[in-house]
Amino acid sequence: MNTITLPLTNVRCIRCVNKIRDAISLLPAIQLIDINTEQLTVSTESPLPSLFDTITALGYQVGYHYQLPISGLSCGRCVAKIEQALNERHDIAHFNISKQLADVSGSISKQALTDLIIGLGYQVVTSQIQYHYNFTLTGLSCGKCIAKLTTALTQDNIDIITIDKNNLSVTTSLTADDIITIVTTTGYQATLNTGDQAPDVTNNPIAPEPEPEPEPIIASQGTATQLLLSGLTCASCVASVEKAIKAVEGVDSVNVNLAERTALIYGQASLQAVITAIENAGYGAEQSEDDQTRRIRQQQQNQQTFKTHIRNATVSLALGVPLMAWGIFGGSMVIDSTTSQISWGVIGLITLALLVTAGKGFYINSWKAFLHHRATMDTLVALGTGAAWLFSMAVVIAPDLFPLAARHVYFEASAMIIGLITIGHALEARARSRTSKALERLIDLQPQTAIVVENGQETEQPLSAVVAGMTLRLKPGAKVAVDGSVIDGNSYLDESMLTGEPLAVHKKIGDHVRAGTINQQGSLLFKAEHIGTDTMLARIIQLVRQAQSSKPALARLADTISSIFVPSVMIIAILTAMAWFYFGPQPASVYMLVAATTVLIIACPCALGLATPMSVTVGVGRAAELGILIKDAEAMQQAAGIDTVVLDKTGTLTEGKPQVVDYKIYNTLTREQLVQLAASLEQGSEHPLANAIVQSAQQQQLDLYPHSDFMTYSGLGVSGTVDQQQLLLGNAKFMNQNNIKITHAETDFDFIANQGATPVYLAQNGLLAGIIGISDPLRKDSFSAVKRMQKMGLNVVMLTGDSIKTAQVIAAKLGITDVVADVLPDGKAAQITLLQQQGKRVAMVGDGINDAPALALAEVGIAMGSGTDVAIESAQFTLMRHSLHGVADALELSKATLRNIKENLFGAFIYNTLGIPIAAGVLFPLTGTLLSPVIAGAAMALSSITVVSNANRLRLFKPSQQHQEK
Repeated sequence: MNTITLPLTNVRCIRCVNKIRDAISLLPAIQLIDINTEQLTVSTESPLPSLFDTITALGYQVGYHYQLPISGLSCGRCVAKIEQALNERHDIAHFNISKQLADVSGSISKQALTDLIIGLGYQVVTSQIQYHYNFTLTGLSCGKCIAKLTTALTQDNIDIITIDKNNLSVTTSLTADDIITIVTTTGYQATLNTGDQAPDVTNNPIAPEPEPEPEPIIASQGTATQLLLSGLTCASCVASVEKAIKAVEGVDSVNVNLAERTALIYGQASLQAVITAIENAGYGAEQSEDDQTRRIRQQQQNQQTFKTHIRNATVSLALGVPLMAWGIFGGSMVIDSTTSQISWGVIGLITLALLVTAGKGFYINSWKAFLHHRATMDTLVALGTGAAWLFSMAVVIAPDLFPLAARHVYFEASAMIIGLITIGHALEARARSRTSKALERLIDLQPQTAIVVENGQETEQPLSAVVAGMTLRLKPGAKVAVDGSVIDGNSYLDESMLTGEPLAVHKKIGDHVRAGTINQQGSLLFKAEHIGTDTMLARIIQLVRQAQSSKPALARLADTISSIFVPSVMIIAILTAMAWFYFGPQPASVYMLVAATTVLIIACPCALGLATPMSVTVGVGRAAELGILIKDAEAMQQAAGIDTVVLDKTGTLTEGKPQVVDYKIYNTLTREQLVQLAASLEQGSEHPLANAIVQSAQQQQLDLYPHSDFMTYSGLGVSGTVDQQQLLLGNAKFMNQNNIKITHAETDFDFIANQGATPVYLAQNGLLAGIIGISDPLRKDSFSAVKRMQKMGLNVVMLTGDSIKTAQVIAAKLGITDVVADVLPDGKAAQITLLQQQGKRVAMVGDGINDAPALALAEVGIAMGSGTDVAIESAQFTLMRHSLHGVADALELSKATLRNIKENLFGAFIYNTLGIPIAAGVLFPLTGTLLSPVIAGAAMALSSITVVSNANRLRLFKPSQQHQEK
């Protein structure tokens, strides 16, 4: 039996220890000797893989993990030779060997592994050359693809500089072919950009120049074409248009929005082919070339539609109201003489003229629907009003064919139904025009001109004439025309319409300004960087439009019902007519006509079709006003059910701007020398803690030495040679792995950690030289935001790679009791999975590249707006203001939107569920009367107006708490 001791990671409490103990007890030939939250000791005769796999499956990490660059391997036999040697060892759990890298985990020490490889005749590379490659990517379609590739590339010998759906930039010791192999294995394609500079061969990692402030990045959501539609009246029309568009070659997906009468089409299909397909389906379509054109055209359509509906409703009611009043106040509506026959015949012809003018839209649309083998709301109206008019004219022309009691005419019903439904459409159109007010206000933000400065002369030019690189003048009270950077002056800018943040933001030289924001005071000169559709405002507008056109899962129920709704109503009307004709009282023909017509008229597929898109359109627009960008409506439905919020610490709960706050020294170095050595080693790193150390040295005006043999160890630390001294800089685990004695520094470590700072060890030539304490201050509103989320009933979890002691101090300040610390970058996604396995519905909030897999894996990913592009790509929500109150706002608004959708759907379902049976006459035995078709028409119009009005209530949504610290 071999006794081995292995370190444990992510084991936070005694419950975790007990879970591991119970799991190990089930493994044969393994005897547990001792276990705590940091390590375990076992006695075993069996290989390690079963032990490692068991513990990893529980969400913890065990043992040591090395990625050693190797050389001297020329073929597959060399690889097989090392693999055979590793297979024979009991202290190795898993390994993956290539000609360039040995990836090994187990209980073996790094030195023993190195000696083993050297003993086989190969070399372990201790000084590696870093290459800088740029690749063009293909095959990535969404944030989850980016997160998947990011996870695959998260290795100690690969530093990701930038990554999106089209481009990848890395520094690495691997060859370009190795990177391409990783991308291909993940399921995508990569091409090395040979047109760029040849890969830079340097002794140090390449780091991008720091920017004066992070600029929020709104990731592109892919190419989409928007069409303005005409002729849509209900959910059945939406289904027909979507079916027609999807049949066009090259269309990947389509979202048709009944509320806005638009279609958002994704893919490479010919635009003319799509428009032709829509027209062949019986509807109209035209391209929306840009925001301004689309807006003007939509306004023209809405105004024209409203005027037409009002005119038609006025004419219809002008005829219908007097006829109905005649009947109500005792006038005869029965054909009982030649005089009545002639007079009602004239009224019938007038009514016919009304039907072919004010009501022609219903009949034209229903005929188009018939030709395409479908039925819509217009079909129901045309059948109902047409049946009433035909029956009445039959009575007028041949009254003798009907018994005396059945010689009743219903011309007033046809006129009143057309009038009431048309006025309902007019009011609905007026209400619908208010749903996109938030988007319209965003479009209004961009000015149409800019003041260009050339050769010292200032001229006002149209926005279309502005190109990147121009110098622009921003005067007090003016709106910023394009995105850029300030090159002269300082002022305060109102960014509330973009970020939802009410306080003005101070801008100085080097700061970013964004199109649409308003200059309050002072004059600025800024350089244009992003123009047209590349500005953040334009990308926000595109994101909002896409989200407003998307559908949540709840909408599928309404879509399914709507697709069979109208045919079902027609069948019910036929069955109702048959029942009244065969089993009803006399005159059976009259009762049959009234009941069937009322069933056709009262059914309202329009309310069903509007229930979801109206709420989504208003909800997404309101979110944009609050500085919350939502990728799709599905995310809102998911967010409404969240019960656990996982918060990344650095850059989310904290400012993301760490600073050196303390030092402890254990040899002859001075404080300045300690910082000088650490900063010299870290000068090539991109880690936030590394930046803090380098900035501290710069503030003290210390000269930095060149470094060599630089190596990074993900989640642990870095190593290298500075001024002929071997340095290690990292956490306690990194020191233990390299046999650096740190027990004498534990008191100082605890003291720094108890202040909420992160202690970082520096070892010099194998001995501990000192500890540097780095603190990242909490955001001023983090405490109130966490309390607010807890009051909402949410379980708040803090997730960090920091030490458990530091993490607990930070968590205590915020009132967070659930803390997960010492998490390696690739372990964040595993923690999300662990919470989900416990039945939690998780929202992950983060801002870094290493957060991307966790953001994509969670039910809802929420990215801070100043985070990285890949984090925003992976998230469903993006917060434009860097405040955690935005998380609470997003969740509250999602719940309000989902509740509004359910109210609309409930109202539409209940209306039809109760209205259709009442129209069919189920209450006749109790009341002795049937529902009038006129009342049914009014009810139908009212149902649509109710749904639209209820959705517009979301425009009044206000977060439960102001965003100021009390």
